[in-house]
Amino acid sequence: MTKTIMIVDDSASMRHVVDIALRGAGYEVIEACDGNDALSKLNGRKVNLIISDVNMPNMDGITFVKAVRNLPEHKFASIIMLTAGFLKSTREQAREAGVRAWMVKPFDKFQLLDMVSRFALP
Repeated sequence: MTKTIMIVDDSASMRHVVDIALRGAGYEVIEACDGNDALSKLNGRKVNLIISDVNMPNMDGITFVKAVRNLPEHKFASIIMLTAGFLKSTREQAREAGVRAWMVKPFDKFQLLDMVSRFALP
């Protein structure tokens, strides 16, 4: 059974690079350009993992994670932050919101795939 990963990032090129790496490893991918777009695309769909940027227009990553945690069907979703870097306070906010792990851009493809394989829910 193929696992589905959602990528939430306002950078189309970043979504594309992550998409290529994940599809190449056999995952299905849903792309969203910000938190609002991601919430509309979740729409009750089963996702095994969400990878989200922190800094995005309309709805930032931490607000998005909090919104996901309020959805009964995604309350326990596995979420990783992939970002250009953030302050220690932002990292603490992410952890409190329910983020499981984070990676810094630019990322290593093999590190990304390793993290996805460890955190993607069955």
